[in-house]
Amino acid sequence: MSRIITINNRDYPRITKKTSIVICLDGSQKEYFDEASKSNLTPNLDKIIQKGEYLIAHSAIPSFTNPNNISIVTGQPSSIHGICGNFFYTPSTGEEVMMNDAQYLRAPTIFQKYYEAGAKIALVTAKDKLRNLLGHGLKFNEKRAICFSSEKSNQTKIETNGIENVNEWLSKPVPEVYSQGLSEFVMAAGVKLMEQFKPDIMYLSTTDYIQHKYAPGHKIANKFYAMIDKYVGQLDKTDSTIIITADHGMKPKSKADGSPNAIFLQDHLDKLFGKNKTKVILPITDPYVVHHGSLGSFATIYLDDKKIVETVIAEIKKIKNIEIVLNKEKACSEYSLPTDRMGDIICMSSEFTTIGSVENKHDLSGLNEPLRSHGGLHEREVPFIVNMKMKQIDSDKQLYNYDAFYYAILGASL
Repeated sequence: MSRIITINNRDYPRITKKTSIVICLDGSQKEYFDEASKSNLTPNLDKIIQKGEYLIAHSAIPSFTNPNNISIVTGQPSSIHGICGNFFYTPSTGEEVMMNDAQYLRAPTIFQKYYEAGAKIALVTAKDKLRNLLGHGLKFNEKRAICFSSEKSNQTKIETNGIENVNEWLSKPVPEVYSQGLSEFVMAAGVKLMEQFKPDIMYLSTTDYIQHKYAPGHKIANKFYAMIDKYVGQLDKTDSTIIITADHGMKPKSKADGSPNAIFLQDHLDKLFGKNKTKVILPITDPYVVHHGSLGSFATIYLDDKKIVETVIAEIKKIKNIEIVLNKEKACSEYSLPTDRMGDIICMSSEFTTIGSVENKHDLSGLNEPLRSHGGLHEREVPFIVNMKMKQIDSDKQLYNYDAFYYAILGASL
């Protein structure tokens, strides 16, 4: 038997001595960990950092949930796996669709390939939108794969999730979607799966509800990281290799009066070029808009007339607080995006600004705290915490969050 397994053009160790665990703490930039640590709320994470590595990685662009979770679980950027947003547009059909179905996935996950090699796999995600993508290629009736979400934990079946009666099993009810409880359910399930299922590879992916509402150091944010610390401490006792990273960071995006700091780009372009000449797509859009109102820092624009690309780019560049404006070819090359799923123009806003489409189409009624959001370059720096020293990580080479499973599996093989 070969000692390696090649997944999406990268060689991974086939045989591991212990479990590889990757935890994606949605929306977690470095400052959240640092502030909670200052308040002595994260003794287990502090211990892990002392004995292991505390590095900074880059997320995939756009720095949104779906593309980065799928980058983490395939080990590659969107140009390879095809998931380039939570949402995308097909000009030929006029459809605007969610990218939460496996039909849009263009590369196998690390889980699928290790499952095919005989490994036991456990995956728990907070929101159900990721479950189909994460579990693609797994067979759940063979007692070697478990995949479910906190959100739909009361709907689990052996044939589709590898487990049933999850709420009874975990002694926890279905959590409220917009709550810390949704993420705590993920972490508690991970601990119990390690005790009872003993997977070879496990992925735990939380939600960023807390980070969208509360800045680093806020008492509610600190409470969240204290909760995470408790479960991480339990997982660290299992003699597993653990890597903790994030899909993206989070930045404040509001004005002095607390209202969202947004550029409504579709309104602006309609005034300049007329209705139906441009179409602004916001890939942050998903079914869970209460905490961000579909306002993020990344947009892609489709043009009715391709000959005016440079004219439109020139006009967008005049808008204060839009920092990056590139045509599709340049943007896809620079940020490793799939050209057939991006518009003619790609733009990203400044650190404290978001991009919207039509102002009266954004439901901001759920924003009861000043807006915090993500999607651009300013939210791409994420922590990369390893519970062991790893000299194999090259400090001279850019580290990405989607390197997490490579190093977790490598560490588990040593």
